[in-house]
Amino acid sequence: MISHVKFVSIPTRDQEKALAFYTEKLGFKVVTNQPFDDKQRWIEMRIGRSDTHFVLFGMDETKVGGFFNGALACDSVEKTYEELKAKGVEFTSAPKKEHWGTFATFKDIDGNRFVLSSK
Repeated sequence: MISHVKFVSIPTRDQEKALAFYTEKLGFKVVTNQPFDDKQRWIEMRIGRSDTHFVLFGMDETKVGGFFNGALACDSVEKTYEELKAKGVEFTSAPKKEHWGTFATFKDIDGNRFVLSSK
């Protein structure tokens, strides 16, 4: 049976700049950083203690900058929002409380948009 999502690919124009963003600003940890083909590397990162990893994958310019169909969970959206903003992460919406929980949205350096959500 399927047990979990192994990884999700995040499109990027520049793997090295994206790696710096995800590790330095979001605190992700590198699991693998090795050659993939003659144009790019396989860069896989762990998010906290999650079994699901992010892979930074070089993509054609037209496929970069979309909306991630998922949400990144945290204990406190407000606290995480303040911490990430202080590190220079660009938010497209401040924390907002809804009947189902609290959320905020931010962008990475390629314009990919992510939802930050309460557990």
